[in-house]
Amino acid sequence: MLQLKSPREIQLMREAGKLVAEAHQLAKSLIRPGVTTAEIDAAVEKLFAQHQAIPLFKNFPGKVPFPAVTCISVNEEVVHGIPGERVLEPGDIVSVDTGCKLNGWCGDSAWTYPVGDIDEESARLMQVGRNTLKAAIDGLANLSRWSQIARKMELTTKQGGCSVVDQFVGHGIGRSMHEPPQVPNYWHSSMRTEDFPIQPGLVLAIEPMVNAGKPGIKILRDHWTAVTVDGKRSVHFEHTIAVTDNGPILLTAGVGEPL
Repeated sequence: MLQLKSPREIQLMREAGKLVAEAHQLAKSLIRPGVTTAEIDAAVEKLFAQHQAIPLFKNFPGKVPFPAVTCISVNEEVVHGIPGERVLEPGDIVSVDTGCKLNGWCGDSAWTYPVGDIDEESARLMQVGRNTLKAAIDGLANLSRWSQIARKMELTTKQGGCSVVDQFVGHGIGRSMHEPPQVPNYWHSSMRTEDFPIQPGLVLAIEPMVNAGKPGIKILRDHWTAVTVDGKRSVHFEHTIAVTDNGPILLTAGVGEPL
């Protein structure tokens, strides 16, 4: 069942989204050659603590609890990369995903950043990822069902010469990070029962993951980090977005560059 939010609740979620955006701005300022992913994570953790916000990712349950407040995934890492002693190098691309709960409401966002100058294929991949997220946001304004938006996202990715990761999807968000509905970035006819109408009060974390090569992924021995099966690079772009009577609103506006 869809959990629709009132205008007042959406405004409270915007406050959480602003803090997530601040966390991304902080992470972006630290991303450069020679910095470790653990240093970025520590800075975001300190920011959340200063605002008495609850990190959504740290200790998230799995085969082992997730140990950090951010997922930081580099190059061929798709999502759920664990921050550590890895040193960023020129030409890397770095996906930072983080979220927090502030005054009882959640915000969640991811963005892929370059480390200095990057090669042409990586730049194209990042553009396709951003275009795919933009296709979803635009669809919230003028399409009536998620299936229509998901098809548009998948087509955007494929027309860019890339592939959609189909083992992870977006989600509803509110008082909890993961609420109904599931929000896939692709569509096929067997998914009819997963479709839902686009209506005011809907708040979604839309997060396409796009691979330069094949769509397949595998999970590393740390039980979290997903990497591409072919070793090619991947990007991850996510906003928390509310549907209102006046159209979609980016609750995590300020993350990355405008789409």
